[in-house]
Amino acid sequence: MSKHQQFWNNEYKTSEHLRLSDEPAEDLEKFTRWAERNYGRRFLNPLARVLDLGCGNGRNLILLARLYGMRGVGYDISSEAIKLAGRASKDFPITYTARSIEGTIDLPDSAVDVVLDMMTSHFLKEKEREALRAEILRVLKPGGWLFFKSFLADQDLHVRRLLKEHPADEKDSYIHPELGLYEHVWTEEALHEFFSPFFEIHKIERSHKHMKGGKAFKRRTITAYLQKPF
Repeated sequence: MSKHQQFWNNEYKTSEHLRLSDEPAEDLEKFTRWAERNYGRRFLNPLARVLDLGCGNGRNLILLARLYGMRGVGYDISSEAIKLAGRASKDFPITYTARSIEGTIDLPDSAVDVVLDMMTSHFLKEKEREALRAEILRVLKPGGWLFFKSFLADQDLHVRRLLKEHPADEKDSYIHPELGLYEHVWTEEALHEFFSPFFEIHKIERSHKHMKGGKAFKRRTITAYLQKPF
């Protein structure tokens, strides 16, 4: 069992380091409202299929199945998370697999309408992120969406300190001092460079600075609405 898998199995048993929610992510809810305003139910309907590349306890797939009847596929490296997701999703058309997101995605070409990469691929190194991008493009239908969320490096003192004091062996990456895990952070410029040759970037949003007692206490995030060209 990898260190990454051990960490997340322990978190889903104990929540020792992170607060794990059962509620769907607000950023994903915002994306669905935006998609409905702009496209109606074209991509959000019972015939549509969504792949979540770090599904955890299934909360985001359950949201899409409950609101839109979407069929879901969830991957998570934690077998403990998959057990929770399976129990919570009994009434929905969702299947789960305990596996890493490295390597080949177990789906045919053009099989899904939406892919979720929400705080997941930042654990991968550069070549692995490039390979995942190619697999996402392969399994997405033309016109399909990648909803992407990750850590933002721009104007974040906490991230700047992590990069300086705990650098990893790749640019914009560090070894988290408490979690002991590799993490990559994105500048908005780097995100554009990585995705824009392959996707149309419709929207980018950055979280606000999180301050407590005049000091940064929580890392900023960036979300992007990315569409595979027709």
